[in-house]
Amino acid sequence: MELNIYNIKGEVTDKKVTLNDSIYGIEPNDHVIWLDVKQYMANQRQGTHKSKERNEITGSTRKLIKQKGSGGARRGDIKSPVMVGGGRAFGPKPRDYSFKLNKKEKVLARKSALSLKAQNNAIVVVEDFNFEAPKTKNIVDLTKSLQLADKKLLLVLPNQNKNVYLSARNLPKVKIVTASDINTYGIMDCATLVLAESSVAAIDNLFNA
Repeated sequence: MELNIYNIKGEVTDKKVTLNDSIYGIEPNDHVIWLDVKQYMANQRQGTHKSKERNEITGSTRKLIKQKGSGGARRGDIKSPVMVGGGRAFGPKPRDYSFKLNKKEKVLARKSALSLKAQNNAIVVVEDFNFEAPKTKNIVDLTKSLQLADKKLLLVLPNQNKNVYLSARNLPKVKIVTASDINTYGIMDCATLVLAESSVAAIDNLFNA
């Protein structure tokens, strides 16, 4: 697949880039995409939720009413789950939500996500650029030049760039990552994938390593 390369003014240059068919041209596997996104979201959960059970509530153990004859549910002390302020039966406990996903499945998931973007013509390649100082206006102008101002973007850089990162930090629809940090969730969560020119080679090296 061959794409035009744009400059930061949104103009088509005389350069083109060829996307690797083994990465951007495979048949997408929806199931592994779902698994990888599920794992990513599970890893974001702290799992620190906790409710007190009956044995953890402070209170008297005196039996409040007789066992039979009241017409209501039987209950013992004030810590009973049927009482307001009592312990919770089968409540949540701290747990780890993460689960294992094979490396080959994760690689296939990322390739599938990239192939979906390529099929939907949702990949834009721009020349490598840098900002002299971090300014949000620089990124805003870039998105307007590329006619992507109203879309959710994932901008992939070949390496860490502090000025570019700080320029996009205040924009909720623009996320900056390096080629080595791309993941299936980030690719699927954006409307358009914007690749810096050197990022294409970096992604190729990442999958061929």
